[in-house]
Amino acid sequence: MNFSEVFKLSNQLSKFSPNGKFLASCIQYRLVVRDVSTLQVLQLYTCLDQIQHLEWSADSLFILCAMYKRGLVQIWSLEQPEWHCKIDEGSAGLVASCWSPDGRHILNTTEFHYKILLYSLDGRLLSTYCAYEWSLGIKNIAWSPSSQFLAIGSYDEKVRILNHVTWKMITEFGHTVTINNPKIVVYKEMEKSQTLEMENLPFPPTKAAASSLFNTESKYEVASSPVSLQTLKPVADRPNPKIGIGILAFSPDNCFLATRNDNIPNAVWIWDVQKLKLFVVLEHLSAVRSFQWDPQQARLAVCTGRSQVYLWSPAGCLSVQVPAEGDFQILSLCWHRSGNSMALLSKDQLCLCYLENAEIK
Repeated sequence: MNFSEVFKLSNQLSKFSPNGKFLASCIQYRLVVRDVSTLQVLQLYTCLDQIQHLEWSADSLFILCAMYKRGLVQIWSLEQPEWHCKIDEGSAGLVASCWSPDGRHILNTTEFHYKILLYSLDGRLLSTYCAYEWSLGIKNIAWSPSSQFLAIGSYDEKVRILNHVTWKMITEFGHTVTINNPKIVVYKEMEKSQTLEMENLPFPPTKAAASSLFNTESKYEVASSPVSLQTLKPVADRPNPKIGIGILAFSPDNCFLATRNDNIPNAVWIWDVQKLKLFVVLEHLSAVRSFQWDPQQARLAVCTGRSQVYLWSPAGCLSVQVPAEGDFQILSLCWHRSGNSMALLSKDQLCLCYLENAEIK
């Protein structure tokens, strides 16, 4: 892998444009658009308040910036930088804002309900689904790329797979603490301390050399069955308890579903969608913050708030240290549409990672 220089960032807000030509990032109330190939700044926009959400239109011509605290949405044009649109929800409040698929309409959400309603394009209600009654209910959903399946993650630590024709449940995936099946491969992240010869260090040491003394590299090892995963006991009397399926995503080839159960926070579960069973579990030293599939193939990138990025494919998995100065803690990431690079996002910095052909595929 190769890495770019580090750029400033706020709220982990950075996204590639759908056409793959641009990279948008936010620094407080400023929106910066860069050319992906050169990383040169093309446009700089100023919003009315600190940006909390960023989204490209499907045709890569417009950028939506939401400021939820103010109930504001501002739309910027790449072709006409002097033009912009402002939407003010006022006292109704704003909790979510997104583009319609045509990139010419915006959907704002002012309140949330735990139930899913499925509508046809002519407005008919096709189906209503509730995972189970009298509890916290649904936490997250994901469509398969083929639209054949809808995966519903719930607070009861299960994923339910619905068929797109009947809207009936096909199967459910449970996330147990112990993996007993020896056919399921469990990769555990193991720490390996970086050895640096003290006599070769310059005095006084450079910032990069000093930080490398305290950096720890890691690798994956296959664990022997049975495997007990690390659990987190949720605080029941607090809102939004850390329990249930917090993240789930299908691979672009429709073959795999990756999930995270929030009270087993260090693990990523990878399910075989064709056989409807668990395939692989990746357990890390720290809680999984984010993961995302390569848009071109079944290759998953994972980050845990450490200075490593993790890659899994059916061929195997690896852990790669980011060589940025200081402690670059990766909190989220996003792939370029080509699958050849991705943006790694820390609390206040951004770095691009370029993958070479030799990486696992």
